[in-house]
Amino acid sequence: MLKQEYDQAPGASATGDIAAQTRGIAAGTVVATLDGYLPVDFLSIGDRVVTRSGMRVVRRISVSRFSGQAVRIGASALGHDRPEQDLTLPADMLVMVRDWRAQAIFGQDQALVPVARLVDGEYIAHDRVVGMRLYELQFDTPEIVYAEGVEIYCDGVATAAPEASSQETAAKTH
Repeated sequence: MLKQEYDQAPGASATGDIAAQTRGIAAGTVVATLDGYLPVDFLSIGDRVVTRSGMRVVRRISVSRFSGQAVRIGASALGHDRPEQDLTLPADMLVMVRDWRAQAIFGQDQALVPVARLVDGEYIAHDRVVGMRLYELQFDTPEIVYAEGVEIYCDGVATAAPEASSQETAAKTH
């Protein structure tokens, strides 16, 4: 896995670390913003994005190329228009599950889990990608954004992503 960061925030510095968990939204994926639904690669620092806890301002965008294990979620596999079209995410990407799956699989009303834990082999399947361009959005605090209708975790500027435990931790309760 190759990860390079290009910080667009003034005064921000790249960590240069190779992340143990790859996170980001693939180029072309549509994200809900206050200006409408826009491809993630059209977003800039200062844009206002619709999150689960309301409107939030993008503080940092890291762009990377990813080759490795991914998960393809078929259109409407997570509910009506969730996602709106097939969506491919890095296998470690955290997604919010708030339907029957959360209760049946994790014993909770909602769960923030790596998308790989949702693989069923048919509608949600393992995939392998080469050179997928990822955009990692960061806000003041950790947030859940809507990408193709799927709730996806994004880090806060000064926070690290939560670790997924063997029992999967409860999600944010905003």
